[in-house]
Amino acid sequence: MLKAFKKLWNDERGNMLVISGVALPLLVGAAGLATDTIQWAVWKRELQRAADSAAIAGVYDRVQAAGATTNTENAISRDLDLNYHVGFDMVDDYPQIEFPADTTTEKQKVQVTLAVQRKLGFSGMFMATPPMISATATAASVPGSDSYCVVSLEDTTKTGIEGSGNADVDFSCGMITNSVSTNAATAKGSSKIKATVIAASGGIQESGNWDVGKYDPYVPAQDDPYKDLEPDSTEKAVCNSSPSGALLVNNSNSGLVVDAGGGTKCYSSITVNSNRTLTLKNGLFLVDGGNVVIRGGLTVDNATIVMTNKSSSTTATIGTFDANGDSSISITAPTSGKWSGIAVYQDRRAVTDTSAIAAAPNKFNGGTNGNITGVMYFPKQSLAFMGNSSSDYICTQFVVRRIIFTGTNGSKNKFDDDCKLKAGFDNIEGGRRVRLIA
Repeated sequence: MLKAFKKLWNDERGNMLVISGVALPLLVGAAGLATDTIQWAVWKRELQRAADSAAIAGVYDRVQAAGATTNTENAISRDLDLNYHVGFDMVDDYPQIEFPADTTTEKQKVQVTLAVQRKLGFSGMFMATPPMISATATAASVPGSDSYCVVSLEDTTKTGIEGSGNADVDFSCGMITNSVSTNAATAKGSSKIKATVIAASGGIQESGNWDVGKYDPYVPAQDDPYKDLEPDSTEKAVCNSSPSGALLVNNSNSGLVVDAGGGTKCYSSITVNSNRTLTLKNGLFLVDGGNVVIRGGLTVDNATIVMTNKSSSTTATIGTFDANGDSSISITAPTSGKWSGIAVYQDRRAVTDTSAIAAAPNKFNGGTNGNITGVMYFPKQSLAFMGNSSSDYICTQFVVRRIIFTGTNGSKNKFDDDCKLKAGFDNIEGGRRVRLIA
């Protein structure tokens, strides 16, 4: 018997058969494990993708709700209905949703954890309980990196930034609107709008009218950078103690120069007639309930025009700014003090402008030209650049409800990192973005 076995053992003709028989379980096992690994990876990838999307949806909901979490779980559920493609149900008690504490830079955080448990084809034969596969994603609102010189505070479905007609606008900075419209920012007709970035809380239709470094739709709303700035009672008291009535520049006083001497002057309105000039300098010029109407030349040097009302009523009349005809405007804001960087300021009590954007109550129209260094602040009303108005701005910020460039308007705004020094204001940096952080 032993001899027969040795003979069989030494017979090389059947070695491959023996080796194959011995190796077959290993091959089957390796193939089974490979198949399970691939299946596991697919489930894990789909699970992670769904968690990522759900966390981002949750942050967008919190951003829209000013940080509240009242409807965040519903927003996450809706997103999972659309983006959960694993192919079978999650484990009970999932998804798990948490709201980690804010940090200095990461706000409105949302953490979503998903988990599934399903028997794998091969390894399941040797495991009493299927393995748990989970995925966790954390998203937050984080600071952006862009710089804006145009901020539209419009937060409804109305368009916030519009270019039309033959407008040719060249701004070396970004533009952003809080409009949630699918056309939050538009450039149409034969207009050409150039900026480093065009951003919006809503959608932006790409077109050849835009000449931008990037489109950035569906971003969190931009805060009003000057929401805490307003004329105080001491400043407005001048309108009671030393009112100057209406300031009208006509044939008799053309070339008038008014020096506030670092203080405050108050007028019921300011009007400069055609071919006449007015210079305001060194201080704060309040316009108490009336309008600023410029048909001639206006120079503002180291000074701020504030359209307000001495009344404390929430419905007090607030005037508008209208430059028309062949007016010429040159404004240089102060670079220090409370009003540093502010060129023209309109009180937030102004009646909210809800009309068509082309009917803006504040406008540069006709052949208006000139330059402005500082902030044009119209938080509740629109500002329009119309007709053949044309200006070369240097370090100018526009913080307005809505803004329109139309007609044959040609405006340029040279904006750089030195604007804080030149114009006295802080750059409006980057807004916020919703991003995955873990």
